[in-house]
Amino acid sequence: MRPLIYLDHNATTPVDPAVLEEMLPFLKDDYGNPSSVYSFGTRVRKAIDLARERVAAFIGCEPGEVTFTSCGTESNNAVIQSAMWVDRDRQHLVTTAVEHSAIMKHAEVLARRGHPVTLLPVDAEGRLSLDEVAAAITDETAILSVMWANNETGVVFPVEKIAEIAREKDVLFHTDAVQAVGKLPIGVSELGIHALSISGHKLYCPKGVGALYINRRSRFHPYLIGGGQEGGRRGGTENVASIVALGKAAELAAALQHTDHMRGLRDYFEAEVFARIEGVQINGHREDRLPNTSNLSFSGVEAEGLLFLLDKDNICASAGSACTTGSLKPSHVLSAMGLSADRARSSIRFSFGKQNTHLEVDQVLEVLVRAVDKMRSLRPPGPVAMHR
Repeated sequence: MRPLIYLDHNATTPVDPAVLEEMLPFLKDDYGNPSSVYSFGTRVRKAIDLARERVAAFIGCEPGEVTFTSCGTESNNAVIQSAMWVDRDRQHLVTTAVEHSAIMKHAEVLARRGHPVTLLPVDAEGRLSLDEVAAAITDETAILSVMWANNETGVVFPVEKIAEIAREKDVLFHTDAVQAVGKLPIGVSELGIHALSISGHKLYCPKGVGALYINRRSRFHPYLIGGGQEGGRRGGTENVASIVALGKAAELAAALQHTDHMRGLRDYFEAEVFARIEGVQINGHREDRLPNTSNLSFSGVEAEGLLFLLDKDNICASAGSACTTGSLKPSHVLSAMGLSADRARSSIRFSFGKQNTHLEVDQVLEVLVRAVDKMRSLRPPGPVAMHR
């Protein structure tokens, strides 16, 4: 079997060796409780403080505005739930129809509990209408939550303009930036964002750690209530080793030095796919998307079977969000964009990482062409759609 070729970095990323090295002491010798008053504990507390400073510098805020969480899902849940608690006269959620399941499932629960929920539509390229964003906000809106970049298509939303609308409407604006961090420049203070979620395992950091930025002027009610850790914003003894790892990952990612490399691989990959395979379409806007993400539909091919053939050659890609894998329904993101069920089921996401190479892409192309030809040969005779 050939060595693993991993093209699913929007699902998770490998741990950077420098990140692992930084966290290891806190899994072995420096195991003290950071809330302890003796030096063995305060040494650990200082490591958390350094991580907070690094994350704050990475996203452009003050260290005191960063709260460490267990993941992006917790960060998303915490800020939405807080918005519902701090003002009982405002119980309306405005979000989009293409959010991650961490937002979508929460919206469904709120709707069942009687909260008004507005899901903003997107066009055929996955883009929002700013006029519809503004029109959806009412005096009862508690929070406007719009992802920075879509995890399936990579489409990037105009966060700066959306933040401006939120300020004009005097409503809390939160963005799920889990897919954007490390791929796009982030500056929460400059953009006027009130709250932002990130997740470590999308940033070459271990799973099980994330962060939530809350602007110091924004009211916030803790989601986890306990011993007063994280400045009273999240109870529970801190996951020290992973927090240290997130701080290091943020420091490494701040320069965005791998962005051009990932874009180059993606663009080369797509150009070769279009040259070698008929009936391929890009899902999402060609320009306004993450530099590492390529969501393609292959006419006449079932994504599940194609992924199986790729996996036989030790190549990892996905049919969409890893959090909804196993669902028989077409992607809710692609459906919201108006794609037919057949096209949605023929779509695969390739997401590149900083360690991928041109040689790997060439090997994937070789396997992909062969796999698509094989699957199409098994179908009844008929034309292959030529749309690109």
